[in-house]
Amino acid sequence: MSAAAELHRRSVVADTHNDLLCAVVARPVERWAVFFRERWLPQLRAGGVDIQVLPVFVDDAYRPEGALRRTLRMIEAAHRIAEGNADAVRLCVDGSGIEAALADGRIALVLALESAPGVGEDVELLETLHRLGVRIASLAHFGRTALADGSGEDGAGSRLTRAGVAALAEMERLGMLYDISHLGAAGVEHVLELATRPVIATHSSARALRDHHRNLSDAQVKDVAAGGGVVCVNFFAPFLHESDFTVDRLVDHIEHLASVAGVRHVGLGPDFVKEVLADTTPPCCEHAPVEGVPTDRFLPGLEGPAGLPLVTGALLRRGWAADDVARVLGGNVRALLTSTLT
Repeated sequence: MSAAAELHRRSVVADTHNDLLCAVVARPVERWAVFFRERWLPQLRAGGVDIQVLPVFVDDAYRPEGALRRTLRMIEAAHRIAEGNADAVRLCVDGSGIEAALADGRIALVLALESAPGVGEDVELLETLHRLGVRIASLAHFGRTALADGSGEDGAGSRLTRAGVAALAEMERLGMLYDISHLGAAGVEHVLELATRPVIATHSSARALRDHHRNLSDAQVKDVAAGGGVVCVNFFAPFLHESDFTVDRLVDHIEHLASVAGVRHVGLGPDFVKEVLADTTPPCCEHAPVEGVPTDRFLPGLEGPAGLPLVTGALLRRGWAADDVARVLGGNVRALLTSTLT
């Protein structure tokens, strides 16, 4: 076994953004647990994933009227995945649950909300969703919500709404982790001003290397790190470079974030778009751009979780120490989740 393969095998690997629930709920209910076991579990195992954050993303077609129902359906899917694959995964709601799953050799699943359209201004629903197992949440996507503006609305310069401020306070009371990925720049600054607990960016890269609104500025990255949070690099190729879609460009972002935030504040948030699109888009259809960004550009070998060992090899080739590679692979996210989730 190569040094890279051995290091990857013995490291805790954490993926903070995989939209696989979208693929699962596209199947009949009775297939949810089996589909996960057949389609996704082998990939997670091949990639060495030990901690998997499962975002609940609600497509535009369900907003606003069907957003809460869709949210609940996806949460139910996560519970059925865990119940139907109890030998392999565990749905975790706190740090002790994560540690127990790791000790048992099971994958720790953690539920997250992406933009929370099912909540709207009814901030009290965050407690309902917390009861159902949600432990991480972002409150905007590309556009505008009742709580905040997404990064696609940066031109408006908007901070959190009054309900958004209340939502942050409620999440902190509940012990949930606030996710700043997709949040507009002014909103990120507002959150970092108000937050009394660490925050996470589940899938954001470095704006200094790729000037896209979905990426974080060095100042934002420093502030996340100063509060004890973690920035998890997004693997989506167009957010990394204009045209050079390679693993080396991904490592450039990892190295830049580590130089700005410190190596203890960097993780991986791949957002494997290709795999999810393959499971949810009919072969007859073309992949439509998202906010003008093409969705058919991917890093070779990193289209899905099975490719994650490539990151380990690439970091070692850059001269990274094994301990620092292990921190980025998942050690930092493990420490954040186990110390903050309640």
